[in-house]
Amino acid sequence: MPLVAPSILAADFANLGEEVRKVSDAGADFIHVDVMDGIFVPNITVGPSMVKAIRGFSKLPFIVHLMITHPENHVKAFAESGSDIIEVHIEAEQDLRSTIRLIHDLGKKVGLAVNPPTPIESAFPYLKDIDMLLVMSVNPGFGGQTFIPGVLPKIPKAKEEMRRQGYVVPVEIDGGITPETGEPSARAGADILAAGTSVFKAPDVREAIRRLRECGASKL
Repeated sequence: MPLVAPSILAADFANLGEEVRKVSDAGADFIHVDVMDGIFVPNITVGPSMVKAIRGFSKLPFIVHLMITHPENHVKAFAESGSDIIEVHIEAEQDLRSTIRLIHDLGKKVGLAVNPPTPIESAFPYLKDIDMLLVMSVNPGFGGQTFIPGVLPKIPKAKEEMRRQGYVVPVEIDGGITPETGEPSARAGADILAAGTSVFKAPDVREAIRRLRECGASKL
């Protein structure tokens, strides 16, 4: 069954630490932190100081998703703030191999994110260098967007290429994830569901996480 990574972009920012504690206690597997710089994407969200501020509210691994240009200039600060997995975009302006190496040198895991219009094949040369692949199911920049089902074939393509290369890493999917869209995502092979609104805005957070995790039942 897929693991669940609640995305704090949909949380109540006035009580962010307690929101992180709430989903951690409700059975989440990761905390997903969306970082936007207003350049790579139109929105601006949080920086390393916010990651540091909420780090003490959960023992779960933090996936910090950098939707920023030139992430190599900022990964050290995010690593020191308490990030466990740092995701960078293949589309961001950077020397990607150097950025991957820098994150690993800082003792952190690397995720590589691919936007909906970007062919998944562009990630294939880097699969042996990363620890996680993130398939975006919305165009990044804002929460609450509609899931793009056309990205789903990317997941089995990536898994097939991983097996061919002999190096398999988890695939996360992020954007418009609900129990209804999580089901086909899990069937396609997604290992981690990043979900914001469908978790943090749910009447019962524990039940919302349980329903997402059960999306994988149909794969059995």
